[in-house]
Amino acid sequence: MDEKSKEVLRQKIVSVLEKIFDPEIPIDIWNLGLIYGIDISDEGIVNITMTLTAIGCPVATSLPYQVYETLVKEVPEAKEINIDVVFDPPWTPLRMTEKGRRMFIEMYGYDIVEQWRRRMGETREESSASQ
Repeated sequence: MDEKSKEVLRQKIVSVLEKIFDPEIPIDIWNLGLIYGIDISDEGIVNITMTLTAIGCPVATSLPYQVYETLVKEVPEAKEINIDVVFDPPWTPLRMTEKGRRMFIEMYGYDIVEQWRRRMGETREESSASQ
C-alpha cells in the first residue's frame, strides 16, 4: 500500500471514529482525544492505539470492542484491525481537538481545557492533541 492509499484509508478511519461517542462525555472518541495513534502497514494492517478517560472507566471493555467492530464493518479495505488500549500517558482534556473543545463548551457551557490548566497550574497554550 503506497502512502497516498494509506492517507485515504486513514481519513476514512478518522471519519468512522468521529461516529463513535464516549458514553459519559458525549463527544466522539476522535475529537475527545481518545485515539493516540493510527498506524497503517504497507500490507493494509491497521493498528489503533487508544485510551479511555480513566482507568476505571465503565466501558473499558465495551468501547474498544465497539471501535473494533465498527471499523471492521465500515472499513473493509483494511486487511486486519488491531486495537491497543493504553493508559500511559493518561488522558487529559489537553488531548481534545479544537473541534472537541468547542463541542464541550457548547454542551456544558465552560472550557474544560482552561479549567484543567488552571487547576494544574499550566499557563501555556500548547495542546497535546497531535493526532
